[in-house]
Amino acid sequence: MNKPFALTPGEPAGIGPDILLQLAAKESLTNAVIFADKHLLQDRAEQLQLKIKIPLVIEHVPLATPAIAGTLNVQNAPYVLQTLQLATEACLGGKLQALVTGPVHKAIINEAGIPFSGHTEFLAQLSHTPRTVMMLANEDLRVALVTTHLALRNVADAITTENLHATIQILNSELKKKFKIAEPRIAVCGLNPHAGENGHLGREEIDIIIPVLDDLRQQNFNLLGPLPADTAFTARQLSKVDAVLTMYHDQGLPVIKAQGFGDTVNITLGLPFVRTSVDHGTALELAGTGKADYHSLAAAVKAALMLI
Repeated sequence: MNKPFALTPGEPAGIGPDILLQLAAKESLTNAVIFADKHLLQDRAEQLQLKIKIPLVIEHVPLATPAIAGTLNVQNAPYVLQTLQLATEACLGGKLQALVTGPVHKAIINEAGIPFSGHTEFLAQLSHTPRTVMMLANEDLRVALVTTHLALRNVADAITTENLHATIQILNSELKKKFKIAEPRIAVCGLNPHAGENGHLGREEIDIIIPVLDDLRQQNFNLLGPLPADTAFTARQLSKVDAVLTMYHDQGLPVIKAQGFGDTVNITLGLPFVRTSVDHGTALELAGTGKADYHSLAAAVKAALMLI
């Protein structure tokens, strides 16, 4: 039986197990290997009164203590990372071709004494990938980030020539390889309001962004910008490009989530395997209630299969 991708539900107290089970009750997941505590899934299915018609393929990873829907427990933080590590190892070993991840709770992992800034960084470390790019995508829009989970006061220092150059190269390469776009057109946002206003609102555009774009244009990259972020997402601008590159997390992601929350997929570019994820968090208040929406997970599975 062909089982091409791994699936991790994420935080056991959140809606990750719920949406996985809801999806399994609606659609076939026979081509997925689920890295999770089998008792957690059994108990949550009973709580949600869901019947899974086809048995799930589960690689059992035991919880440290039984999970209670909606209630975080630091004892189970290592479990979350263990599921990710085992799933990643299966992908790196060629047993599975992609990884689809449910939402994790960063704070509880850090409270357990484990430094963790997000899936993207953790998977890069596990796979010894020096640089990755976070991109969210739906049927209408693709938004990639130069920086990911950084405090806002640290963003400007992270916009370096090396960082921006490498990010655009990865984005351009992955749009060609994974999305089959022969000549990607990429809009690049400025960091500052009005893209710096000719240096009056910041010099990052003049000193870093424009020189990098000019250099890459000499290598036949099709780049538009730097654009003021407040107009980069107008219909006229988006009609010209295949993706938008933003400088930091909250510059681009609110736009794509407002435009298509629930149908948007988080994709990690640059890894040696395909990785997709939901576009939302753990929603503890919905865990175990049956009110969680599984459609982002369904979109993540669909995207992973397409990218494979």
